[in-house]
Amino acid sequence: MSTILRTINVEKYYGNRSNITKALNGISFDVEKGEYIGVMGASGSGKTTLLNCISTIDTVSSGSILIDGTDITGMNRKMLARFRRERLGFVFQDFNLLDTLTSYENIALALTILKVAPREIDRRVREIGQVLGIAEILDKYPYQISGGQKQRVACARALVTRPSLVLADEPTGALDSKSARALLESFRELVHTRNATILMVTHDAFSASHCDRILFIRDGRLFHQLVRGQESRKLFFDRIIEVVTLLGGDGNDAA
Repeated sequence: MSTILRTINVEKYYGNRSNITKALNGISFDVEKGEYIGVMGASGSGKTTLLNCISTIDTVSSGSILIDGTDITGMNRKMLARFRRERLGFVFQDFNLLDTLTSYENIALALTILKVAPREIDRRVREIGQVLGIAEILDKYPYQISGGQKQRVACARALVTRPSLVLADEPTGALDSKSARALLESFRELVHTRNATILMVTHDAFSASHCDRILFIRDGRLFHQLVRGQESRKLFFDRIIEVVTLLGGDGNDAA
Protein backbone atom coordinates (compact mmCIF):
# COMPACT_ATOMS: atom_id res chain seq x y z
CA MET A 1 0.00 0.00 0.00
CA SER A 2 1.06 3.59 -0.58
CA THR A 3 0.60 6.32 2.01
CA ILE A 4 -1.88 8.93 0.79
CA LEU A 5 -1.99 11.12 3.90
CA ARG A 6 0.66 11.65 6.56
CA THR A 7 0.33 14.13 9.42
CA ILE A 8 3.52 14.67 11.42
CA ASN A 9 3.34 16.33 14.84
CA VAL A 10 0.66 18.76 13.65
CA GLU A 11 -0.13 21.64 15.99
CA LYS A 12 -2.57 24.51 15.65
CA TYR A 13 -2.65 27.47 18.03
CA TYR A 14 -5.18 30.25 18.38
CA GLY A 15 -4.85 33.45 20.39
CA ASN A 16 -1.81 35.40 21.54
CA ARG A 17 1.02 34.83 23.99
CA SER A 18 -1.06 35.67 27.04
CA ASN A 19 -3.96 33.43 26.01
CA ILE A 20 -3.02 30.56 23.68
CA THR A 21 -5.42 27.73 22.86
CA LYS A 22 -3.97 24.55 21.35
CA ALA A 23 -6.65 23.26 19.02
CA LEU A 24 -4.28 20.54 17.76
CA ASN A 25 -1.47 19.25 19.93
CA GLY A 26 1.10 17.01 18.25
CA ILE A 27 -1.14 14.87 16.05
CA SER A 28 0.57 12.23 13.89
CA PHE A 29 -1.02 9.46 11.82
CA ASP A 30 -0.94 7.90 8.34
CA VAL A 31 -3.73 6.96 5.93
CA GLU A 32 -3.02 4.36 3.27
CA LYS A 33 -4.50 4.30 -0.23
CA GLY A 34 -7.91 2.63 -0.24
CA GLU A 35 -8.64 3.25 3.45
CA TYR A 36 -11.96 4.51 4.76
CA ILE A 37 -11.10 6.49 7.91
CA GLY A 38 -13.45 8.05 10.43
CA VAL A 39 -12.46 10.87 12.80
CA MET A 40 -14.50 11.25 15.97
CA GLY A 41 -14.39 13.47 19.03
CA ALA A 42 -16.57 15.63 21.23
CA SER A 43 -17.43 19.19 20.26
CA GLY A 44 -14.28 21.30 20.61
CA SER A 45 -11.97 18.28 20.47
CA GLY A 46 -10.14 19.54 17.37
CA LYS A 47 -11.55 17.17 14.74
CA THR A 48 -12.93 19.96 12.54
CA THR A 49 -9.72 21.95 12.89
CA LEU A 50 -7.80 18.87 11.79
CA LEU A 51 -10.03 18.46 8.74
CA ASN A 52 -9.65 22.15 7.87
CA CYS A 53 -5.86 21.87 8.00
CA ILE A 54 -5.80 18.72 5.86
CA SER A 55 -8.20 20.30 3.37
CA THR A 56 -5.95 23.42 3.06
CA ILE A 57 -8.78 25.64 4.34
CA ASP A 58 -6.65 26.44 7.41
CA THR A 59 -2.89 26.37 8.03
CA VAL A 60 -0.95 24.55 10.74
CA SER A 61 1.09 26.38 13.37
CA SER A 62 3.77 23.69 13.24
CA GLY A 63 4.29 20.19 11.90
CA SER A 64 3.74 18.80 8.41
CA ILE A 65 0.87 17.40 6.34
CA LEU A 66 1.82 15.33 3.31
CA ILE A 67 -0.79 14.29 0.75
CA ASP A 68 0.39 11.80 -1.85
CA GLY A 69 3.96 12.71 -0.89
CA THR A 70 3.50 16.47 -1.26
CA ASP A 71 3.95 18.67 1.82
CA ILE A 72 1.04 21.11 1.64
CA THR A 73 2.26 23.14 4.63
CA GLY A 74 4.95 24.76 2.50
CA MET A 75 2.71 25.89 -0.35
CA ASN A 76 1.63 29.43 -1.16
CA ARG A 77 -2.02 30.36 -1.77
CA LYS A 78 -1.90 29.87 -5.54
CA MET A 79 -0.25 26.47 -5.24
CA LEU A 80 -2.78 25.41 -2.61
CA ALA A 81 -5.73 26.41 -4.80
CA ARG A 82 -4.42 24.31 -7.66
CA PHE A 83 -3.61 21.38 -5.38
CA ARG A 84 -7.09 21.53 -3.88
CA ARG A 85 -8.72 21.41 -7.34
CA GLU A 86 -6.60 18.60 -8.68
CA ARG A 87 -5.94 16.32 -5.70
CA LEU A 88 -8.75 16.71 -3.17
CA GLY A 89 -12.46 15.92 -3.21
CA PHE A 90 -14.95 17.41 -0.75
CA VAL A 91 -18.32 16.23 0.56
CA PHE A 92 -20.13 18.62 2.89
CA GLN A 93 -23.19 18.26 5.11
CA ASP A 94 -25.16 20.88 3.15
CA PHE A 95 -24.39 19.50 -0.36
CA ASN A 96 -23.17 22.84 -1.84
CA LEU A 97 -24.76 22.16 -5.22
CA LEU A 98 -25.45 25.00 -7.65
CA ASP A 99 -29.23 25.36 -8.01
CA THR A 100 -29.02 26.69 -11.57
CA LEU A 101 -27.18 23.61 -12.85
CA THR A 102 -28.48 20.09 -13.41
CA SER A 103 -27.00 17.16 -11.51
CA TYR A 104 -24.93 16.33 -14.59
CA GLU A 105 -23.63 19.90 -14.84
CA ASN A 106 -22.83 20.06 -11.11
CA ILE A 107 -20.71 16.93 -11.42
CA ALA A 108 -19.12 17.99 -14.71
CA LEU A 109 -18.16 21.45 -13.46
CA ALA A 110 -15.06 20.25 -11.61
CA LEU A 111 -13.79 18.52 -14.77
CA THR A 112 -14.55 21.58 -16.88
CA ILE A 113 -12.41 23.70 -14.55
CA LEU A 114 -9.59 21.16 -14.99
CA LYS A 115 -10.02 21.51 -18.79
CA VAL A 116 -10.83 17.84 -19.36
CA ALA A 117 -12.00 17.07 -22.92
CA PRO A 118 -15.82 17.14 -23.35
CA ARG A 119 -16.05 13.49 -24.44
CA GLU A 120 -14.03 12.38 -21.39
CA ILE A 121 -16.19 14.56 -19.13
CA ASP A 122 -19.33 12.85 -20.42
CA ARG A 123 -17.81 9.39 -19.97
CA ARG A 124 -16.68 10.07 -16.42
CA VAL A 125 -19.92 11.73 -15.31
CA ARG A 126 -22.06 8.88 -16.61
CA GLU A 127 -19.73 6.27 -15.18
CA ILE A 128 -19.78 7.74 -11.65
CA GLY A 129 -23.52 8.27 -12.01
CA GLN A 130 -23.96 4.53 -12.56
CA VAL A 131 -21.70 3.65 -9.63
CA LEU A 132 -23.62 5.89 -7.23
CA GLY A 133 -27.08 5.01 -8.53
CA ILE A 134 -27.97 8.48 -9.81
CA ALA A 135 -27.89 7.87 -13.57
CA GLU A 136 -31.63 8.51 -13.86
CA ILE A 137 -31.51 11.95 -12.22
CA LEU A 138 -28.55 13.48 -14.04
CA ASP A 139 -30.85 15.78 -16.03
CA LYS A 140 -32.70 17.02 -12.94
CA TYR A 141 -32.00 20.18 -10.95
CA PRO A 142 -31.27 20.09 -7.19
CA TYR A 143 -34.79 21.27 -6.30
CA GLN A 144 -36.21 18.26 -8.16
CA ILE A 145 -34.37 15.57 -6.18
CA SER A 146 -34.30 14.31 -2.59
CA GLY A 147 -31.69 15.11 0.06
CA GLY A 148 -30.15 11.66 -0.30
CA GLN A 149 -29.90 12.09 -4.06
CA LYS A 150 -28.37 15.54 -3.64
CA GLN A 151 -25.66 14.09 -1.40
CA ARG A 152 -24.93 11.36 -3.93
CA VAL A 153 -24.56 14.03 -6.61
CA ALA A 154 -22.17 15.86 -4.27
CA CYS A 155 -20.22 12.62 -3.80
CA ALA A 156 -20.08 12.11 -7.56
CA ARG A 157 -18.74 15.65 -7.94
CA ALA A 158 -16.05 14.92 -5.33
CA LEU A 159 -15.00 11.63 -6.92
CA VAL A 160 -15.25 12.40 -10.64
CA THR A 161 -11.87 14.15 -10.70
CA ARG A 162 -10.26 11.00 -9.23
CA PRO A 163 -8.73 12.82 -6.28
CA SER A 164 -5.97 11.40 -4.11
CA LEU A 165 -8.11 11.97 -1.01
CA VAL A 166 -11.82 12.58 -0.38
CA LEU A 167 -12.64 14.64 2.72
CA ALA A 168 -16.16 14.31 4.11
CA ASP A 169 -17.45 16.63 6.84
CA GLU A 170 -20.53 15.15 8.60
CA PRO A 171 -21.88 13.97 5.21
CA THR A 172 -24.97 12.29 6.70
CA GLY A 173 -25.91 15.17 9.01
CA ALA A 174 -28.76 16.45 6.81
CA LEU A 175 -30.06 13.03 5.73
CA ASP A 176 -32.76 10.72 7.04
CA SER A 177 -31.65 7.29 8.29
CA LYS A 178 -32.42 5.45 5.04
CA SER A 179 -30.54 7.98 2.88
CA ALA A 180 -27.65 8.06 5.35
CA ARG A 181 -27.29 4.28 5.27
CA ALA A 182 -27.35 4.25 1.45
CA LEU A 183 -24.68 6.95 1.27
CA LEU A 184 -22.40 5.20 3.76
CA GLU A 185 -22.73 1.92 1.91
CA SER A 186 -21.86 3.76 -1.32
CA PHE A 187 -18.73 5.14 0.33
CA ARG A 188 -17.69 1.67 1.38
CA GLU A 189 -18.37 0.31 -2.09
CA LEU A 190 -16.24 3.06 -3.66
CA VAL A 191 -13.38 2.25 -1.31
CA HIS A 192 -13.48 -1.45 -2.06
CA THR A 193 -14.19 -1.37 -5.80
CA ARG A 194 -12.46 1.84 -6.91
CA ASN A 195 -9.72 2.06 -4.27
CA ALA A 196 -10.92 5.50 -3.17
CA THR A 197 -9.40 6.96 0.00
CA ILE A 198 -11.89 8.68 2.31
CA LEU A 199 -11.40 10.62 5.54
CA MET A 200 -14.74 11.35 7.21
CA VAL A 201 -15.33 13.52 10.26
CA THR A 202 -18.44 12.44 12.15
CA HIS A 203 -20.00 12.60 15.61
CA ASP A 204 -22.23 9.63 14.82
CA ALA A 205 -21.19 6.09 15.84
CA PHE A 206 -23.50 4.51 13.25
CA SER A 207 -21.80 6.42 10.43
CA ALA A 208 -18.36 5.65 11.86
CA SER A 209 -19.14 1.92 12.04
CA HIS A 210 -19.00 1.74 8.22
CA CYS A 211 -15.34 2.80 8.25
CA ASP A 212 -12.23 0.60 8.29
CA ARG A 213 -10.56 2.55 11.09
CA ILE A 214 -11.57 5.25 13.55
CA LEU A 215 -9.30 7.95 14.98
CA PHE A 216 -10.55 9.49 18.22
CA ILE A 217 -9.48 13.06 19.05
CA ARG A 218 -9.63 14.51 22.57
CA ASP A 219 -8.33 17.93 23.62
CA GLY A 220 -6.43 18.30 20.37
CA ARG A 221 -4.59 14.99 20.74
CA LEU A 222 -4.98 11.59 19.13
CA PHE A 223 -6.62 9.73 22.03
CA HIS A 224 -7.27 6.27 20.60
CA GLN A 225 -7.92 4.35 17.41
CA LEU A 226 -10.00 1.33 16.47
CA VAL A 227 -9.49 -1.00 13.50
CA ARG A 228 -12.49 -2.92 12.20
CA GLY A 229 -10.63 -5.77 10.55
CA GLN A 230 -12.97 -8.65 9.66
CA GLU A 231 -15.58 -8.08 12.35
CA SER A 232 -19.18 -7.18 11.58
CA ARG A 233 -20.38 -3.60 11.48
CA LYS A 234 -22.56 -4.27 14.53
CA LEU A 235 -19.61 -5.45 16.64
CA PHE A 236 -17.52 -2.52 15.45
CA PHE A 237 -20.38 -0.16 16.36
CA ASP A 238 -20.42 -1.57 19.90
CA ARG A 239 -16.68 -0.99 20.28
CA ILE A 240 -17.03 2.55 18.98
CA ILE A 241 -19.77 3.26 21.52
CA GLU A 242 -17.45 2.12 24.33
CA VAL A 243 -14.79 4.65 23.29
CA VAL A 244 -17.35 7.41 22.68
CA THR A 245 -18.59 6.86 26.25
CA LEU A 246 -15.06 7.34 27.54
CA LEU A 247 -14.83 10.54 25.53
CA GLY A 248 -18.06 11.81 27.06
CA GLY A 249 -20.13 11.69 23.86
CA ASP A 250 -23.52 10.15 23.19
CA GLY A 251 -22.78 8.19 20.02
CA ASN A 252 -26.17 9.19 18.57
CA ASP A 253 -27.96 6.63 16.38
CA ALA A 254 -28.34 3.02 17.33
CA ALA A 255 -27.00 0.31 15.05
